Amino acid sequence: MASGGRPDITAAAPGALSPLDGRYKAQLEDYAHSFSEQALIRQRFRVEVQWLIALSQEPSLGELEALDAETSATLRRWVEEFGPGEVAEVKAIEAPTNHDVKAVEYHLKQRLAGLGWASARREFVHFAATSEDVNNLAYALMLKEGVGGVWLAAADRLCADIAGLAESCANVAMLSHTHGQPASPTTLGKELAVVAYRMGRQSDQVRSLRLTGKFNGAVGTFGAHVAAYPEVDWIDVSRRFVEGFGFDWNPLTTQIEPHDTMAELFHAVVRFNTILIDFCRDMWEYVSRSYLRQRVVAGEVGSSTMPHKVNPIDFENAEANAGVSSALLEHLASKLMTSRMQRDLSDSSALRNVGVAVGHSGLAVASARRGLAKIIPDDAAMAADLDQHWEVLAEAVQTVMRRYGVDEPYERLKELTRGRRVSPARLREFVEGLGLPEQAAARLGALTPAGYTGLAAELVSFVAAKRGSNAPADPDPNEPAQTPAW
Repeated sequence: MASGGRPDITAAAPGALSPLDGRYKAQLEDYAHSFSEQALIRQRFRVEVQWLIALSQEPSLGELEALDAETSATLRRWVEEFGPGEVAEVKAIEAPTNHDVKAVEYHLKQRLAGLGWASARREFVHFAATSEDVNNLAYALMLKEGVGGVWLAAADRLCADIAGLAESCANVAMLSHTHGQPASPTTLGKELAVVAYRMGRQSDQVRSLRLTGKFNGAVGTFGAHVAAYPEVDWIDVSRRFVEGFGFDWNPLTTQIEPHDTMAELFHAVVRFNTILIDFCRDMWEYVSRSYLRQRVVAGEVGSSTMPHKVNPIDFENAEANAGVSSALLEHLASKLMTSRMQRDLSDSSALRNVGVAVGHSGLAVASARRGLAKIIPDDAAMAADLDQHWEVLAEAVQTVMRRYGVDEPYERLKELTRGRRVSPARLREFVEGLGLPEQAAARLGALTPAGYTGLAAELVSFVAAKRGSNAPADPDPNEPAQTPAW
């Protein structure tokens, strides 16, 4: 980030096709680490190594031989240290073979040859596996890291930011608007708490969701496995292998894992995006009405021709990117659940856009946090607006009239207030003529729009409690993300 909380665009790659890799590159490094092609190759390598280790632990596979502790440690170190150099080697192998998963297999075999492994023993790399066995787990691992880690942590921090402002503004009375018209008062804190509570519910669903995985061969029958080693309980081997990554094992698939749980995850993020868009539009409107002011950042320009402008660009940016994210995720959710007969490759091409879809949501979250950090509630402006609309007390008056059996309470207040402003004096005069019990009349007579907020301030405590269970009040951006169930 540049000074003043601004995104650093100086590191952008102006020749990039995607804005995520161009203008916004510096903001999305964590997402690139989780979702780039380099990340995909890294996770494929992880799956291949773990499968080899799992096979080595099966006594019936005597030809492979059990791995000694030193070799197992070496393989695991290869996984942990897998980086750009190894990716380049894999890509060099892929160039002549034109097969990305096979290139990872050959790369691992070459490295095992360097350890002195015989050719026959190296053939247990990718044993009885199809590319989708590797890919479905690799993409699940990418999502676990990129959504369950990076995105979820950012979403929690946005929720905490909104909840924190809600708590500080719990008692700041504000005119509400239904159908765009002045309506019964609320508090700024309560309205922000609504957003934080909704967002928190969706992030909780992401946190609790469990992805499924499979490892069962070319068409999901364990055919090759049984042909080679009929005595092995391959169903148990597969189950333990998939669950070892923290995923639910799917026993029934075609060649591909059907991506149903992936679609569920995407839809949860879409719902979060939709709430975020709703929030950004309301914040934009509150800024427009001067309920909220924006801190001026030194050096920034609001308009190329109007020097006075301080535009709510962060909320506009967040709205745009959340929409792009949802459009992509909606398509992926429906596309990935369909495949012709036992397999077609259309899902493979679609899956390569998962990082783009999640990245746009991550960018939206970051933009919204930036916008929120600049916000200063203008209590005086909200109070002044409330004082212009005493007619909003009509709801309170007619409801008290109902309690005490006064005839036609709604109709009489409608005649007094519908479509017109009512002065404080006129409203009090009306109340005094109702013949209400003294205590009720005194309470209504003392009521003002700013004081007619019901339990709004108390309701903020619900999001405060929820925030306490999920995210710190002032989250450290450098602390590790909470680990999701999956």
